[in-house]
Amino acid sequence: MKKWSVVAIMIAASGAGQAFAAPTLTGKAPLVLGHRGAAGYLPDHTLAGYSKAIEMGADYIEPDLVSTKDGVLIVRHEPNIKDTSDIASHPEFAARKRKFKIDGAEEEGWFVFDFTLAEIKTLRAIQPRADRSAAYNGQFEIVTFDEVLALRAAKSKETGREIGIYPETKHPTLHQQLGLPLEEKLITALKKYNLNHKDAPVFIQSFETSNLKALRKLTPVKLVFLVDGNEVRADGSIDSGKPYDFVVNGDPRSFADMLTPAGLKEIKQFADGIGPWKPYLMSWKFKTDTAGNKIDVNGDKEIDQRDASLLPPSSVVQDAHKAGLFVHPFTFRNEAKLLASDFKGNPEAEYEAYFALGVDGVFSDFSDTALAARKLFLAK
Repeated sequence: MKKWSVVAIMIAASGAGQAFAAPTLTGKAPLVLGHRGAAGYLPDHTLAGYSKAIEMGADYIEPDLVSTKDGVLIVRHEPNIKDTSDIASHPEFAARKRKFKIDGAEEEGWFVFDFTLAEIKTLRAIQPRADRSAAYNGQFEIVTFDEVLALRAAKSKETGREIGIYPETKHPTLHQQLGLPLEEKLITALKKYNLNHKDAPVFIQSFETSNLKALRKLTPVKLVFLVDGNEVRADGSIDSGKPYDFVVNGDPRSFADMLTPAGLKEIKQFADGIGPWKPYLMSWKFKTDTAGNKIDVNGDKEIDQRDASLLPPSSVVQDAHKAGLFVHPFTFRNEAKLLASDFKGNPEAEYEAYFALGVDGVFSDFSDTALAARKLFLAK
């Protein structure tokens, strides 16, 4: 299979010799989705981070929802907050560190559902990624979903543009098992801010199908099935794993199975779009030694995407659009080690390549870069 250049991908996707228009499901410009706020610059899921994403021009902001012990929805990437908060420096909570299985995998740390909201409010957010600035650690509160919705409303009024909200229900089966279901509290919060209607600037996302089906009965807002993956193998194929509700219900299918035409047709019955891990749309492969190990092509003593080259795109975007589903891949980041060698360290080139495939939006840690790339892409 031949290697495609970024330019070749864009030409093939748009149609050589034709007047260029956004190849999205609706023909509109792809959305920029502020992933966890402005995660490339500030700690995840803080009001400061969401405000920065809005100021940069993000169309939507994305809060991940988990529940406290007393049933309040707060925004954290995971129930385990050992890496996203300063809880390790709070001796009063040292005894609550424990091991717990999240979707069948044992973790050690401090879990939101062991704490009341009042206790959570004594903590501060920190940067979870070691390769990003820790300068803002300890400065920002952990916030509730209600506080994010209030910020969205205020910023929409202040900026004169309606900013969208893109909440994710994290581990919904687990929350059900804990007696802390997320769905009705989420919808109640949307109703409070007049966002529980068909035309509301809202997407609700989940890596599980069961709670999307439950949400479909509770709300007319747009629903999105997220499609995860564990890793990209050396040959570019994806170790996909499976939705946790499939594990619990004995469904043998994987995430990848849901991206077949038959799977997409099924998704359309309970969701409006998909949010796939981006290599499902366009993967990358590594050179390997005789033992099948990935080779450090650039000689920097690290194996990362800079050592990989792009493969031709899959048909997932076209297949999803044919099924009437929009496509919002995740997650786009600026760090060079997260960019295939074809992009030569330029994150805007990666965005443009995926825009050319017809994606309808992108989850980005750097909304400013995504917006600059979108502007450049649409100008072409």
